[in-house]
Amino acid sequence: MIEIKDLHKSYRMGSNSLHVLKGLNLSIKEGELVAIMGSSGSGKSTFLNILGMLDEADTGEYLLDGVPIKNLNETKAAKYRNKFLGFIFQSFNLINYKTAIENVALPLYYQKVNRKDRQEKALKYLEKVGLKQWADHLPSELSGGQKQRVAIARALAAEPKVLLADELTGALDSKTSYEIMELVQEINDEGKTILVVTHEPDIAQMCKRIVHLKDGVIVEDTFVEQVRASQYVQ
Repeated sequence: MIEIKDLHKSYRMGSNSLHVLKGLNLSIKEGELVAIMGSSGSGKSTFLNILGMLDEADTGEYLLDGVPIKNLNETKAAKYRNKFLGFIFQSFNLINYKTAIENVALPLYYQKVNRKDRQEKALKYLEKVGLKQWADHLPSELSGGQKQRVAIARALAAEPKVLLADELTGALDSKTSYEIMELVQEINDEGKTILVVTHEPDIAQMCKRIVHLKDGVIVEDTFVEQVRASQYVQ
């Protein structure tokens, strides 16, 4: 599903250059649930931005579902993002003046799905994350965990090939984090490919594979015995 070969990325810092990614190689198959770990400055945010087509590598190859991601103008990048990727952020990134169902329907609007089908699909995914009865509530009326569930429903609504989750439990308490990870595991059980960027070891252990970045290189890539979040959720 994702093939990364010898990926390099540098940034100009005044007269200097900061080499952030130093020849990454990574292959992720369809249906994997992978944690990307690394301390601040390890390159994981840059890597996620490249995977999400929000930034582009200097050299190297990035194939997503067999499609080479290179030299995309903003229009094409937006089209590919819409087709291939769903994003979940630590800060939820919901639109405050739109209800839960309107937030979930947003990517479908950009896919030019008609209004009736948008509503139906958005409601279906809100039901999937256990929030159907909250469809007409604004984000300000929801808890942090509920906002993240809305964000997950929104990411799923466009039926992407891959979900990219950036510190998706970072703003949540432990109990709520495990509830969200239980949902993520259920979605993965259905076959969705998911990458979770996290600095929390307990969250990483709830994935099936952990990739450690340090100073722009992968220092460890291990398949792990997955801890099921359900055992922590009462």
